[in-house]
This record gives sequence, C-alpha cells and structure tokens, in this order.
Amino acid sequence: MNDRIVMPVWMLGLFVVVMNTTMFNVSVPSIINDLGITSDLGSWIVSSYSIGYALSTVIYSRLSDIAPIRKLVAVGLLILGLSSVLGIFAHNFALLLTARILQSAGAGTMAGLGLVLASRYIPVERRGRAISMIAAGSAMAFGLGPIVGGVISEYFGWNGLFVVTCLVLAILPVLLKLLPKENPQPGSFDYWGAAWTVINATTLLIAVTQQSAIWLLASIVTIALHVIHIRKAKGSGTFVNPEVFRQPGYIRLLVVGFCLLIINLGNLFLMPLVLANLFDKSEMIIGFLIAPGAILSAVLTPFVGRWLDRYGNVRFLFIGTAILTVVMALFMTAVGSSPFVIMCGYLLFSPAFSATLASLNNQTSSILPRHLIGSGMGMMQLIQFFGGSLSVAICGLLLHKMSGSSLVHAYSHVYELLFLCPVIAIAMLGWYYSSYRKKVQAQKLV
Repeated sequence: MNDRIVMPVWMLGLFVVVMNTTMFNVSVPSIINDLGITSDLGSWIVSSYSIGYALSTVIYSRLSDIAPIRKLVAVGLLILGLSSVLGIFAHNFALLLTARILQSAGAGTMAGLGLVLASRYIPVERRGRAISMIAAGSAMAFGLGPIVGGVISEYFGWNGLFVVTCLVLAILPVLLKLLPKENPQPGSFDYWGAAWTVINATTLLIAVTQQSAIWLLASIVTIALHVIHIRKAKGSGTFVNPEVFRQPGYIRLLVVGFCLLIINLGNLFLMPLVLANLFDKSEMIIGFLIAPGAILSAVLTPFVGRWLDRYGNVRFLFIGTAILTVVMALFMTAVGSSPFVIMCGYLLFSPAFSATLASLNNQTSSILPRHLIGSGMGMMQLIQFFGGSLSVAICGLLLHKMSGSSLVHAYSHVYELLFLCPVIAIAMLGWYYSSYRKKVQAQKLV
C-alpha cells in the first residue's frame, strides 16, 4: 500500500466526517426556528449523530478482524454519501433525524478503520506521521467546521450542509483502487453483543431524554440480557470484553472520559444557542467566533505529543481538566455579558480539551495489556461519545424545561451542570493518581 497517497486521501475523508458534526452545531438554532421544534428535539440532531458515530466506530473496528477493509470502507462511505443525499431534501424533523442517524451509521468507518489501516500496513518508522496526519485532519475539521457550517447555512440554508458530506462519494473510488486487497483470517463476530450494545445505549438515552420509566425499565432489561449473553459466552470473543473492566484504574479513566465528552459536546451545543439567542448573531458570525479556539487547537496538535512525553499523561490530565473547570466557571457566571466571553473562553477550552483527551487516551492505552487494547480503547470511545450524546440531550431538555425563565438564567443554570463534570473528573483523577503512584513506587522497590 502506498501510504504517502492513501493517508492524505484518508485524512480528507475523516476531515469531512468530523466536520459533519461541527457544521451542524452552529446551525442548530436555525434548524429549530425553521422546523418549529423545541430545543430538546433540536438536541437530537447532534446527539443522535454522536452516539451513532461512536457505535459504528467500534463496530467497524471489530469487523475488520473478519472482513476486508476495502469492503467495510465501501459499505460505510456509501451509507454516509447516500444518506447525505437524502438530507438535502429533508424539510421536516423526522426526515432530517433519519438522515442524521443513517449518516452516523456510515461515518464510523473513517475513524474506526484509520488506526487499523495504519497499524497493519504502515512501517513503524512512518506510522507516527500517519497517525499524526489523522489527528491533524480531525483537529482542522473542528476548526473549519463552524466557519463552513455558518457560511453555508447563512447563504444556502442548512440543507446545503449535506452537500459537503456527499464529497465522500468522490474519494470512495480512489480508496477502493489504492487500499490493499485482503484475505482476512476466518473468525467470528459477536453480532448479538453488538446488537445488545446498540440497544443498551439507545434505550438509556431515550429513557433520560423522555424521562420515561418505561424506557428506563426497557434499558435495564436489555442490559441484563446483555450481561447474560456475556456470561454464557464466558466473555470469550464477546463484543464487550468484561476483562477490560478488571484492569487497575480503567474504570476511573472511563469516568474521566465520560465527563470530558459531557463538557465538550454540551458546550458545543450551547455556544451557538447563546450567541444566536442572547446576542442575535448569524450562523456565519457564530462560526467565526467559535473557530479561533478550534484552529488554535489544530495548530497546537503537533506539539501535544512532545508535551505529553515531557510532562507525562497524568500531570497533563490534571492541568487540562483544571483549565476546563475555569472556563466552565467563566461561562456559568458571565455567559450573558458579551459574545467575546464565549470566544475567549473557547480559545482556552478547545486546546485544553484536545490535549486532555489525547493524554487520557494515551494513558488508557498504556495500562491495558496488548490483547485488550482494541476492546479497551473501543469501550473508552463508546463511553466518551455516549457521555457527549447524553449531555446534548440533557442540555436541550433542561432548556426546554426552563423556557419560562430568562435566557441568561437558563443558560447559566445549564452551565452549572457542566461545571460539575470537570470537578468530578479532577476528583476521579486524584483517586486514580494515588493508586498509580503506589503502583510505580512498588515497581521501583522490586
């Protein structure tokens, strides 16, 4: 495989997929107004894509053990491209939500298979650059997404955002020609486990957003059935490998990842609403106010790895989470004062979040045995994006519940909830670090 050609093309595809999230964030206020829906329904435009993206990422990664990457890429990008065509003609909420869910089912192929492709076919001496290229594509998408989304929404309407995602159909023939032909080893895939995982996440999300005891009961029942499935299989080859949860410190890091994505996607959902409803800013202006923070994060991405090597993952986790706490406190107390509070706060927030997430993933991979890295990192990603999806849904629900209050009061209260998350993350990191330090000291004594 000629990775010098394949990886830039792959980065372009991933860029479009990731930008598909940030483009829609700035357009949520317009979609809510155009379709005449409430903010809690509007949150599903973001949360449905996030949870579907996370689930499909894990599923494509696990399928790559038994199916050729070329076939998985073809299926994923066709689903993403064709659902984007459907979205162009979506003029009601039901069709729009259907298009977003279908998009998420195909989008996971780029994120899920990128690292698999690099690990299998790129020599060690060039692998770091390839993985950095993937990270840079994601970071630039977060930077340019708000601007692209704002400009397209303002001049062509939010349906035009789906046209951008259709570009993946153009790179599909190129990838099919360049990707290596594989003959995967015979193996099994836990289809029931994958199905139960999707059902567990979906029913729990609906139970919370709809405040439904029936859906909560359904979620508990499906989780119980999933546990029975895992026990019958004795955890061997199951989609969710219970062995990863027995690794020292893993569950604490999962909680940190859950909290981080709650903060990030909740904030990305709230900022456009604040700028549109409190300061009457258009989608394009919203994009330009949010973009500097994301662009700064992209610029700093090449340096993050060096900083992690120099200062260590755990130390950087504390520093980054502390910065996120400060920014949430700023938004909580001064969200209605000026749009430049949002812009300046996000200048700190975006690089801190990117670096913190990178150090979390790096630390998680370092504590997992080699045979558990795939399932452990997959579960970490799933928990992270589920936290983000839950965050967006709950933020929308709370805003709907406080519709009788002043907007400043409502947004401040929602940011109070987000402020609690980095505080919990810091407490969990302190617990993790105390046991981590004891382990290091014990190893030195040996």
